[in-house]
Amino acid sequence: MRLHVTLSATLLLALACHAGAALAGEGAEGPGERCRRLGDDDATHGIPASLAPAARRALGLNMSDAEAMRGTVYRCMGGAVLVCSHGANIPCAKGDTGRDLPAAREFCRANPDTDFIPAYVTGHDTVLNWRCQDGRAVASGPGQALDARGFVASQWRPLP
Repeated sequence: MRLHVTLSATLLLALACHAGAALAGEGAEGPGERCRRLGDDDATHGIPASLAPAARRALGLNMSDAEAMRGTVYRCMGGAVLVCSHGANIPCAKGDTGRDLPAAREFCRANPDTDFIPAYVTGHDTVLNWRCQDGRAVASGPGQALDARGFVASQWRPLP
């Protein structure tokens, strides 16, 4: 019985130490290592504190590290870490190249020959230019260049 209690206590202590180290980030894979290992990963992740200063410099952000961490994400492309800061009209997502937008169709019914459909109608993810012609929504473009993974290239900056 004593051996069982000792082994159980030892196991619990080992698990607690491992969990504590994981929560503290010790031994955790950082974004640089993760991106080198994965190559490409289209999922976006919040930046850790260790990346905040470099992300602020790369994106030209005039804010605190804490503020940058709240609105900045990273992803992996070609083994590199790329960062993007959410902001007005910056979704940090893949560009939508779809040519059928129900909201745009509805807008054009009410505004049949409008030269420009605003982003509040089309959504901020679209990379196409939209207008109304004879009551139909017409897309042209892309208005914004996409990178090799389909994200709006101008929104992302690589970290050194």
